[in-house]
Order: sequence, then structure tokens, then C-alpha cells
Amino acid sequence: MARTLVISNRKGGSGKSSTSVNMAAELAALGQQVLLVDLDTQGHCAVGLGFKPQRDTPTVHGFLAGRHGLRCAVVESIWPGLHLIPADPLFEHGGVGASELLLRDALVTESLVDDYDTIILDTPPSLDGLLINALCAADRVLVPFVPHYLSGEGVRQLARLLFRVASRGLNERLKVLGFLPVMVDLRIGQHREVNSSLSHQFGAARLLPGIRTDIKVAEAFAVGKPVRAHAPQSRAAADYVQAVLALEKLWV
Repeated sequence: MARTLVISNRKGGSGKSSTSVNMAAELAALGQQVLLVDLDTQGHCAVGLGFKPQRDTPTVHGFLAGRHGLRCAVVESIWPGLHLIPADPLFEHGGVGASELLLRDALVTESLVDDYDTIILDTPPSLDGLLINALCAADRVLVPFVPHYLSGEGVRQLARLLFRVASRGLNERLKVLGFLPVMVDLRIGQHREVNSSLSHQFGAARLLPGIRTDIKVAEAFAVGKPVRAHAPQSRAAADYVQAVLALEKLWV
């Protein structure tokens, strides 16, 4: 049965989609069957994998709006073992059905949890039915963040939301897996300070090795490839390898 990982931060621009695409690609490269579900209506996961949805393409948002099932929205990427359920950029965030468990139930009833080793859910920063459905469907949460003050606040807001989800009985198995600094440069004092603050608050073991600032990540999105395919010798590609190895050790 698949393990399900939410990539989330309440702060926009914190590297959620680049983390989702590149960690999914690394896990697939390790031989796993990986399903990447893009709940963010910006649709950046499809961009990062070079997939161009058409107007009538089934999406995760079409499923949540009740237009079709979830499985019919699965598409294969060109990278072995890596599949995608794309987003609908025209979806209105208020269009999610009333149930907070729609996504969780569909992953089980449509047997997607039986087909994959890891399911990754990329989420929007907005606090709405999309994010709540993701959190209710997940086993663990990975929080990417750019190490500056506002991102630190986004992490703390998300931590409070996770407590709410667990305390309401919506998903008692949900746990924070770790925190992933992105676009990090430890020569910058504020980056060191934010990393240190989160390490003290949540535990040093939960702070994953960071993804250093590297233009190759943006270049890879521009050509529709994970960074490991676009620039395999880059420092970002090396950093994502180390981040996935750390993720595997933390997931217990």
C-alpha cells in the first residue's frame, strides 16, 4: 500500500512545486512507482514534467468537483515509474465538494494506493478544501521553506493547522516528516538564523539537507524536465538526491 506525502507550506513561493516534481523524480529513479497529484491550480507540476493538459483533460480538480473519477485523470510521464494527476488552472477554489475526505476515500476505493509506492500531493498555500483534503489523505507532511522570516511564519501556521486536523479526528496518523530549506545559502545570516530557529522548535532531526540556490531548477521547469534530467551534474540535482535519502531515513 502506498505511503502518502503532502508537500505544503502556508507561505506562497516556498518551493512546493519544485520540491514535489524533483522529489517525485528522484523516488522514481530509485525504482519506486510514484504518483504526483497537483492540487495547486497554478498547475506547475505538469509544467515541470513537460505535460500540457488540454481543456477537456481530466484533472484532480475535476474529480473534486464531481465531474469524473480520480483514476481516469492519471497520466504517464516520460520518466519510468512517475505518473501525474494534473491540476485545472480554471478551477475555483470554492468548488470542492463538502467532504474533507473525498481525496482520501478515492485513493482507496479506486485502488490507487495499491498501484504506487509513494503518492505525493502538491498543495496550494490557501486554507480551503483543497489543502484540507490533502492533509486528510496523507500520512506525512514535508514542509519546504525559503529561510527568511515570512516563510518561518508560514511553517508555524501550517503546524497549527496540522494540530487542528489531528485534534478533530480527521486524520490521526498525520505527522510532520520534516522541513526542507530551499534556495538556501548558509553564508547569509538570516538563512542560518531561520534554520536554527526551526531546528530548535521542531527538532534538528527533522531539518533535511537543504537545496542550495541554483538557476538550474528554474531552467529545468522552463524545458519541462526534473532537474536530474536537465542538469544531472548540478548542485541542485545532488541536493535533491541527499534530500530524498534523508526523507527515506525519517519515514518510519
